[in-house]
Amino acid sequence: MLFDPIKLGPLTLKNRIAMAPMTRSRAVEQNAPNALVAEYYAQRASAGLLITEGTSPSPDGIGYARIPGVYSDAQVAGWKLVADAVHAKGGAIFVQRMHTGRVSAAANLPKGARVVSPTDVLLPGEMYVDGAGMVPHSQPHALTDAEVEAVIEEYVHAAKRAREAGLDGVEIHGANGYLVEQFLNANVNTRTDRWGGSAENRNRFALEIAKRTAAAIGADRVGIRLSPYGVFNHTGGFEGVDAQYEALVRELSALKIAYVHVLDHSAMGAPPVPASLKQSLRAAFEGVFILAGGFDATTAEQALAEKRADLVAFGRPFIANPDLVERFRAGRALAAPDPSTFYTPGPKGYTDYPAAE
Repeated sequence: MLFDPIKLGPLTLKNRIAMAPMTRSRAVEQNAPNALVAEYYAQRASAGLLITEGTSPSPDGIGYARIPGVYSDAQVAGWKLVADAVHAKGGAIFVQRMHTGRVSAAANLPKGARVVSPTDVLLPGEMYVDGAGMVPHSQPHALTDAEVEAVIEEYVHAAKRAREAGLDGVEIHGANGYLVEQFLNANVNTRTDRWGGSAENRNRFALEIAKRTAAAIGADRVGIRLSPYGVFNHTGGFEGVDAQYEALVRELSALKIAYVHVLDHSAMGAPPVPASLKQSLRAAFEGVFILAGGFDATTAEQALAEKRADLVAFGRPFIANPDLVERFRAGRALAAPDPSTFYTPGPKGYTDYPAAE
């Protein structure tokens, strides 16, 4: 099963192994990918589907140091390098659009950009800034109704630019406490207008992005990542979470988007996503269903055999094992990644992990 092909919209993926999106902080100039980033993804193009690191749809969404965007000409040129390199290796690649929202330090933003969120509640904690080290998160501006509409259009613009760069599709990052989940999560979204106050209203922002993006580039080029019960960035479970996400996924299914990608971070210490919720989300969605979080080759094969997923995504194993697919196929041991180089600039800990002999 793991090595069987599968259709994803207009694409035929060569196996059911996806590379999960992982921030790597190598976009050092103008928040644009470069030849080094292209090499990194090309090294891992044996995956059935590559999902890129979180990539901002606008200047306001670049919350972290050196993360890429996909809105400027320089960024589109950089992503074209990546897309061409991956396609030359026979791979398929979706770009994950990640607006960090209030998970941001203003010093990391381009000139004139703002930290924005559904509300003006400051996120506790700190973030790294080049040259300054760890600094507190910045005070967010609460988006007005008109500004929410403008942000949705930024997502649409970014999707068009991604396709202009030759990327095969886009993933909406609706997980990990970033902007989309800031709207979804009742612990964060305390609005009382049409963007909050009820499960239906909290779902509206994600659904409008999905609907308008699908209209712009085709529903079969759009996926979404979700992490119900995740606790990153002060999110967490809330009353009615299961029913809200089931309704969200039913509506996403009606839009006929390509996939839903559910992340369970329990392997890293977060509360597990209940198996019953995963099953109900799977049943609610008619497209390709991806699971991620703590899998190895054996447990991924089991998930596929039991029809709990159509694809399984792997994150950290891909960092130190560019040939992860081949290692799984041959039953080879996996190399361990070096966490000290996860977010540092340059090739060390990025493109210098060797394939197995």
